[in-house]
Amino acid sequence: MATNRLNRINEDIQRELSALIPRVKDPRVQQGMVTVTGVETTPDLRYAKVYLSILGEVNEKELRRGLRSAGPWLRRELGAALTLRYTPELTFERDRSIENGAKLTKLIDDVMARETAAEEAPEEAADDPE
Repeated sequence: MATNRLNRINEDIQRELSALIPRVKDPRVQQGMVTVTGVETTPDLRYAKVYLSILGEVNEKELRRGLRSAGPWLRRELGAALTLRYTPELTFERDRSIENGAKLTKLIDDVMARETAAEEAPEEAADDPE
C-alpha cells in the first residue's frame, strides 16, 4: 500500500508531466490530446509508471516511440522541478478507463432510450381510437 509521502510524490510527478508533455516538440507525441491520468512510483522511487489517456485518432505505436524518445528530456525536467534523491525512470502505459467509461455511458443511454420508447409506444397505441 502506498504511503502518504509516495501518494504526494505520485501527484507531483503527475502534475509536472501534465505540464511537460504538451511542450514535447516531437510530432509523434503531438498527434492527439494526451492526458496524464495517474502515476505509480515504486517505493524506492527508481521507476514510475505513467498512465496516459489519449483522445483523438492517434497511431499508438508512434506515440509510444515519441514518448520513449522524449523520456530522457522529461526525466531531466522532472528532476529539475522536483527535489528527490532519485528521479524515477519513466514508463508509459495507456489508460483506457476514460474510453471504457464513455462506451458504458453510451450503452446505458441507448438502453434508457429504448426503454423510454417502449414505454411510450403502448400508451400511443391505447390512445389511438381505431
